[in-house]
Amino acid sequence: MKKKYIFLFVLLAVVGLVAGALLAPRLMSHTDSTLPPGGDFTLDSADGPVSLVSLRGKVVLIYFGYASCPDVCPTSLALIATALHALTPAERERVRVLFVSVDPARDTPARLKPYAAHFHPDIIGVTAQASVLGEMARRYGAAFSYTPVSSATGYVVDHTSSTAVVAPNGRLVELLPHATAPPEIVAAIRHVLR
Repeated sequence: MKKKYIFLFVLLAVVGLVAGALLAPRLMSHTDSTLPPGGDFTLDSADGPVSLVSLRGKVVLIYFGYASCPDVCPTSLALIATALHALTPAERERVRVLFVSVDPARDTPARLKPYAAHFHPDIIGVTAQASVLGEMARRYGAAFSYTPVSSATGYVVDHTSSTAVVAPNGRLVELLPHATAPPEIVAAIRHVLR
């Protein structure tokens, strides 16, 4: 009899730990002191400078990556695009998505525009000098580094794959983990739009 209760206790403890690990990223909010500070920035797009200040009043999703990324970035951008399609036109008008390339040597603003638009016309491709990108990435809980490879590309960019959610007042309120499903992205956007 005691073995049965010990087994149930261990099972419940494991289930609790797994549930906590799965839910923890979704519980981050503007009151969560573990979030990085975020803050204003100005980046270059094919249509001119884009600053967080110029996007006040909009929910802004920020994703750091690069156009030559073989799998992680296309997957993340496709999930974000699917979420954008699920929004109503009125909601979509109040949302902006920035694909921030951390590979400025290869990803010019002119190259980023069609790349980002391939996923969704409302995704804006932006970049800047590496020093500007490094400072901004730190403020948004992202990191990246360059790794030499023996291929035609010469190097790959290792990078985090979370998506920052910025409220209309410019405050970072959530970091969505890699491969967040479109319904969860939509829920995060709608929560901030309220």
